[in-house]
Amino acid sequence: MTQKLHIVGGGMAGSEAAWQAAEMGVDVVIHEMRPQTGTFAHQTGNLAEMVCSNSFRSDDDEQNAVGLLHWEMRAANGLIMASADAHRLPAGGALAVDREPFAETVTARLKAHPRVSVSHEEVTELPDQGHWIFATGPLTSPALGQAIQRETGAEALAFFDAIAPIVYADTIDMSKAWMQSRYDKGETEEERTAYLNCPMDRDQYEAFIDALLAADKTEFHEGETAGYFDGCLPIEVMAERGRETLRHGPMKPVGLTNPHQPDVKPYAVVQLRRDNALGTLFNIVGFQTKMKYGAQTEVFRMIPGLENASFARLGGIHRNTFINSPTLLDAQMRLKSRPNIRFAGQITGVEGYVESAAMGLLAGRLAAAEILGHPLPPVPQDSAMGALIHHITGGAEAKTFQPMNVNFGLFRPVDGLKGGRRGRKDRYKAYTDRAKAAWQAWLAQADWTQDAAPA
Repeated sequence: MTQKLHIVGGGMAGSEAAWQAAEMGVDVVIHEMRPQTGTFAHQTGNLAEMVCSNSFRSDDDEQNAVGLLHWEMRAANGLIMASADAHRLPAGGALAVDREPFAETVTARLKAHPRVSVSHEEVTELPDQGHWIFATGPLTSPALGQAIQRETGAEALAFFDAIAPIVYADTIDMSKAWMQSRYDKGETEEERTAYLNCPMDRDQYEAFIDALLAADKTEFHEGETAGYFDGCLPIEVMAERGRETLRHGPMKPVGLTNPHQPDVKPYAVVQLRRDNALGTLFNIVGFQTKMKYGAQTEVFRMIPGLENASFARLGGIHRNTFINSPTLLDAQMRLKSRPNIRFAGQITGVEGYVESAAMGLLAGRLAAAEILGHPLPPVPQDSAMGALIHHITGGAEAKTFQPMNVNFGLFRPVDGLKGGRRGRKDRYKAYTDRAKAAWQAWLAQADWTQDAAPA
């Protein structure tokens, strides 16, 4: 077998695709333009660099769809999940990651793999020959974006993804803030105290909202539209939707007790989550923003406990590009007009690190199986992987297609279970049990690779 698999983009999806294909016995070349050509959000040339949050979200594989996706990726010997587990930080039931050693581990393991090579250059065209996966993510370069546009004949779709600020821990006033996970969630004391909380009374909250609404914001370029993804809204956009929106979103005070004033219920709470293993950096949870830098420091220092905060990174905003996958991709993630090309990751219209890596995992396996002459059967729709790939390759309405996190709303109903909130726990457990069985059965059908893959 001499055919190579070329993967454009070394983010979560590209890295996972490369690992899966190489482990199946296919030679892989990763084409990553960084560090020669940088982006607004990236700071290094490492593969799988985390540029927004450091959280992979819930790790609950029985009651949460993204936790189920974690489970499926681990079952498939995923590199991204193995590296995340190796550099896990306490996060009260979520899977948070020490971002720099995580990316360094992914990079080192791929570069050490005998079937993987990394080439640092920008790919600007869609090739006619060979086997390719494009996993260039939300920051696809303008030249490549134009090439995709020319091929698909479609207007580029975009939304704006905002980056949350990071605070130096030693500049937080702990006489006002305290450590506690919401509802004390977690099995260990470290998990139960994974979040740093800053309380506000009503007057402080109202003043904060006024400042958010009045702050200078980043201007959009001519021709751009602010079609935000609802899961990553800038806080000032949430505030514009109603003064109480933030108090029922990232600033909700439920499940928390202020030990400094245990008899006083906070009107709102700002939560920060540890961003590195040393505990020297904390990111402000849910506080993506498009405020200008000067306005950010003024507004965020209104938060009790952050009056003298120093910021390791302020928030930012960038354009995220994705294709209309339901019209452009087949069930194997191939571009219908050029079947030698697959797309994977966030550019396909999934949202989040985990979902992007999961689509890379599938694209890598599907491409490798095709190269090896052993095409795989369809991914089972009842698995989390299958629910996602089905959504982006045909399950979604093409006219209103928008980026989507994995969620149980993408799963087919389980017969005999009642709907509504009261039946949710049993229903979610039924979804995850069914998904695990379907995913394991699908993985078993790929066991031929262990014997058939070339040495």
